[in-house]
Amino acid sequence: MIKAPGQRSAQVSSLANLVQTTGLSAGQEQANEVMDYIRSRTALADLDKGGSVETLFAHPDADFLSRYPMPFVKKTRESLFRYYLDMITVGLDHETGLVVLRVKGYAPKDAEGLNQRLLVLSENLVNALNERARDKQVSEAEKRVALAQQRVVKARAAMAGFRNDRALLDPAKQATGVLEVANKLVGEKAALQAQLTQMETQTPRNPAIPALRAKVAAMAQAEAGQTARAVGTTNGIASKLPNYEALYQEQEFAAQNLNAASAALETARSDATRQQYYLERVVEPAVPDEATLPHRLKTILTVLGASLCLYFVGWMFLVGILEHAPED
Repeated sequence: MIKAPGQRSAQVSSLANLVQTTGLSAGQEQANEVMDYIRSRTALADLDKGGSVETLFAHPDADFLSRYPMPFVKKTRESLFRYYLDMITVGLDHETGLVVLRVKGYAPKDAEGLNQRLLVLSENLVNALNERARDKQVSEAEKRVALAQQRVVKARAAMAGFRNDRALLDPAKQATGVLEVANKLVGEKAALQAQLTQMETQTPRNPAIPALRAKVAAMAQAEAGQTARAVGTTNGIASKLPNYEALYQEQEFAAQNLNAASAALETARSDATRQQYYLERVVEPAVPDEATLPHRLKTILTVLGASLCLYFVGWMFLVGILEHAPED
């Protein structure tokens, strides 16, 4: 039986279950692959390494009409394959879900050994299919992680180049800081302007007025310079913000894509281990105690009956000829 970890044994099938069930159950697809393999030339080639199978089928104790090669049959790979198919029987028991393998041989040890070798080869096939599916699933996930890593590296390099070329670390935060300084200068200039206005009204000849005016003008110039750094010019921080935001979004998307690809890789590795199929031997091959074939009595009676039928047919044919023969 081909099973997966955690798979429960199938319940006894009923007509309702057969009507409601669609598709292949867990392990049934792999069971079909195993059966096709056992019936294939590949299985025969794996068994016949060193010519052992041909030697078993050409057992000297077997009669010349049954052993390989049979009379009037050439000794070829194709004839050996057809003979092999006659000596093995594999099928699915739909009631129990078991794959049943039967092997015929001319000696008890030959039949038991051939069955054991076919089971080992079937287990190797299931393991190879598991390995191939696991490697394919994990390798595809690893490729997505590698692509995501390349995207992250490219996005970070583009961001670093932008910051070095524009001498900006974070335009949004820096623009906020510049505007905060500008707003502070506006408040200080407003206070100095109010003081200057009051002084010009109350004491127009105050010798401090020229110095206060110069200070107000310097404040205005500093305010204008800070505002120009943020907005209003082609070299302002605001003009560089769209490119920064595009690079920042690309970097964030690349990082999210890498996280998703890494999570998918871990999931693929976990699924590959959890969904692994394996061949479970329910009944081990045993050395037969006595031969079940050929059915000698049945064969003798069949040949005897056929011979009697042919004899009576021939006798009646001969009698008919003699009755209708001319008397002379």
